[in-house]
Amino acid sequence: MLISEGMEMTAGTIYLDNASTTPLRKGVLDAMMPFLTEGYGNPASIHPMGKAPRDAVAHARESVASLIAADPSEIYFTSGGSESDSWALKSVVLGPHSRGNHVIVSSIEHHAILNTCSYLRSMGVDVTYLPVDKDGLIDPAVVEDSIRSDTAIISVMTANNEIGSIQPIQEIGKIAHEHGVLFHTDAVQAYGQIDLNVTRDNIDLLSASAHKLGGPKGVGFLYVRKGIRLDPLIHGGEQERGIRGGTTNVPGVVGFGKAAELASISMRENSEHERMLRDHLVSRVLDEIPYTKLNGHPTSRLPGNANISFAFVEGESLLMSMAMKGICVSTGSACASGSLDPSHVLLAIGLDHATAHGSLRFTVSSENTMEEIDHTVEVLKEVVGRLRAMSPLYEDYLRNEVKEKG
Repeated sequence: MLISEGMEMTAGTIYLDNASTTPLRKGVLDAMMPFLTEGYGNPASIHPMGKAPRDAVAHARESVASLIAADPSEIYFTSGGSESDSWALKSVVLGPHSRGNHVIVSSIEHHAILNTCSYLRSMGVDVTYLPVDKDGLIDPAVVEDSIRSDTAIISVMTANNEIGSIQPIQEIGKIAHEHGVLFHTDAVQAYGQIDLNVTRDNIDLLSASAHKLGGPKGVGFLYVRKGIRLDPLIHGGEQERGIRGGTTNVPGVVGFGKAAELASISMRENSEHERMLRDHLVSRVLDEIPYTKLNGHPTSRLPGNANISFAFVEGESLLMSMAMKGICVSTGSACASGSLDPSHVLLAIGLDHATAHGSLRFTVSSENTMEEIDHTVEVLKEVVGRLRAMSPLYEDYLRNEVKEKG
């Protein structure tokens, strides 16, 4: 939950929750509008009204493929990252072309993967959950040790949505291929943010979503390397070359294509700007607010991600206090925001329940400014101080600290 019911975004709002979703980038809505108005034809239609939408979808397919050095024929449009993740795993393991009855995933995957694995387990599939180190990284040697003769697929996210740690996917993919196992990566957070190349990175299947890089919600894609046969997750017509039924979301697809084009142009510049803001935020918070900790790898992380624990503070109270000050951040994955349980990611990297509950995720974009970051830190200092002043745990800690020093 980002802001409570009844709150409204104002002109002074500082938005630092871009891992949850991003605003449409300039030019994306303009590209979509013709297909929401006069260009409303169905791309599957053979009459003249279908030609412009059909051509626009083909162009978008080329654009999103280019960003990962894939062939357009290897791109299948979906409703988003969750569908793509579910489709990849279910088809490889349960489809008529099943490659085995064993799946390997990391313990810090997005719930789109973890909940799909829970379903697969209910169907009799064995799932191995790989541990991560204190920085949220997987040891490729552990991946290799987990492979069995019936392993069908390894799925490891490119970058974690909560702590931003970037996995050694190239090495993991290489190990998978050496053992004849398919490698899938959930690249929802990484696509358009960092350089990806499906051949270089040894990727067989890849999931992405438009709304994480300035595109519209409700559209994503699954990259499927040539030669891999998937069973449809959604049965229907002949859309997406007959393996993903349903009328094509033309405006969404076009918007995705435009967002990918813009990302290809500005990704390096945007990443440098985001990294600068993130490092400034982290440096100030750790230096000026005591009892704080950066979660995730200090350098091998997404450029705009900073996940920080604030001891002696309850994260939900901190989040709501920040929201009341017009600053939008998150306590973790937006998809799990209704849960009161601590983040499975933060627990996996060794945080205790109290520390995990006192963590916030800040995710900046190229649109944020240094002034916004400095204002955010000043508000944080005030809010954290006020909440700690009301915390009996904090009072006990200080009291014990004085005794030990005295």
